[in-house]
Amino acid sequence: MESLKVSDANMVVYVHPSKSNNIYDAILRELSSMLFKFHENFDGVMLAYEFNILDKNARILNGMHPYIAVKLKAKLLLFSPKPNMLLEGKVVKITQGSIHVVVLGFSSAVITDEDIRDEFVHKIKHGEELFCSKFHKRHVIKVGSMIQFLVKSMDEDVLHISGSLVPENTGSLHWLANHLEGFRVNDSVKKRKKNEEASVLQDPGSSVSGEALSINNEHRIKKSKGKRRKTES
Repeated sequence: MESLKVSDANMVVYVHPSKSNNIYDAILRELSSMLFKFHENFDGVMLAYEFNILDKNARILNGMHPYIAVKLKAKLLLFSPKPNMLLEGKVVKITQGSIHVVVLGFSSAVITDEDIRDEFVHKIKHGEELFCSKFHKRHVIKVGSMIQFLVKSMDEDVLHISGSLVPENTGSLHWLANHLEGFRVNDSVKKRKKNEEASVLQDPGSSVSGEALSINNEHRIKKSKGKRRKTES
């Protein structure tokens, strides 16, 4: 999927001194609170992470409520859909004027009738609403179908996507894989690019100074709560 990318990030996580006896758990809680939210610094929604502590001597920041600043080197899996990207999702609802989709199990998308190409006609069969192609009887979109659609826009606050089925390379993944020349379901996976530019997550205006706190545990932490979607073939 074009919207998925892996990014290397240099981060600073701030931990309350009361958590100094268990720095790793505190870092995990902090990073976990960032999952499934859009972050401008990373230009995407964090789905999973893996990190290493860079400096074994964390610094306690001066102030009335001092915090321990821990520098991390992290690898982030980000969901960053942009206009004209192709996304894949599961249809969860169909009405006469819209198709509702869930992407990666957490982000909702809607495709309204103005963005559904004329090839598709709304029908009701055996009490089930669906869209059928006028030219290809087996090209059907119904609840449960995996579809490929084009991104028009995304509301970053609520992670809601506006999509389109106007291009010819959009529609049921199963039908496209079997009938569209040169189409492969996992082509988009091969196009994933690693973002080589490091992102920095810092509290603006703060600086690292003061007493050093030694961190002795050299354990590597991997945390992933993103839902993995099985690619249909």
